[in-house]
Amino acid sequence: MTPALQSYDHVIVALSGGKDSVAALLTIMECGVPPERIELWHHDVDGKGTGFMDWPSTAPYVRALAEELSLPCYFSWRDGGIMREMLRDGTPTAPVSFETPEGLMHKGGHGPVGTRLRFPQVSGNLAVRWCSASAKIDVAALALRGQERFFGKKTLFITGERAEESPGRARYPVFEAHRTDLRNNPRKPRLVDHWRPVHQWTETQVWKCLQRHALTPALPYFLGFSRLSCQFCIFMSADQAATLRLISPARFDKFARYETEFGCTIKRSMPLHALADRGRPFAATVAQPELVSRALSSQWAGSIREANWILPAGAFCGGVDPV
Repeated sequence: MTPALQSYDHVIVALSGGKDSVAALLTIMECGVPPERIELWHHDVDGKGTGFMDWPSTAPYVRALAEELSLPCYFSWRDGGIMREMLRDGTPTAPVSFETPEGLMHKGGHGPVGTRLRFPQVSGNLAVRWCSASAKIDVAALALRGQERFFGKKTLFITGERAEESPGRARYPVFEAHRTDLRNNPRKPRLVDHWRPVHQWTETQVWKCLQRHALTPALPYFLGFSRLSCQFCIFMSADQAATLRLISPARFDKFARYETEFGCTIKRSMPLHALADRGRPFAATVAQPELVSRALSSQWAGSIREANWILPAGAFCGGVDPV
């Protein structure tokens, strides 16, 4: 279903920079949502700290995309990011910081103490695969709950999950009340709906949408990566692991050392180096050292629009979550 888009005061697009979230954004723009009602939210999974999980080029790509489309973009993050949560030992989960039209705000950080000392694990259970919940889902919820401007208003929260990605995502509803919805609160109502506009799309439809707008996809797609998740996503394949060991050896070794320290591997069945030994670096990565440098840079260089648009090497390479 397509909701009555003109009825919302705020339309928030959770923009990871990946092809699906970009397609979701382009879809609402094609539907005629007034630009002044649209805002982009990007969750910085490394929490403005030392680069750990994410591609360094993702944040500058998102900012460049927002600038190209003349849309406001607000970053949010769990302080210290995934690394701080992973190393949590007898402390509460860190607070959340988020940019707003009025400036930077902070919420949370006063919960019960706890200990992780292990990587997120491959699982459909978000308590086990805690990276998504801690660095993205809960961050967005706190940012919505923490802003008075959403009370007494209608807000549409948009994400780019697609059924084709995994059996778990196939079960997501296309439209539902968001977890922060308080429409029936008689004192301070806050209506928040959650819409997944590309949920039923195929990958072909997604790429055609980006091509229609001549928008350059994020750089890792051109290196052969099929998805723009974290650079060191726990769902990495053997070939992805081999590629990451080639282009980011110091960070790769850091992950391997943490596996030894925790006594718990990311993949459960084998350590990272063993996984990489089973794979081969992507040919597109090996052939494009200059592009590798750009993908590993925290500064965006290049155009967001491309008249001679080409399908990236990572398209249709079967990148799906197993859960």
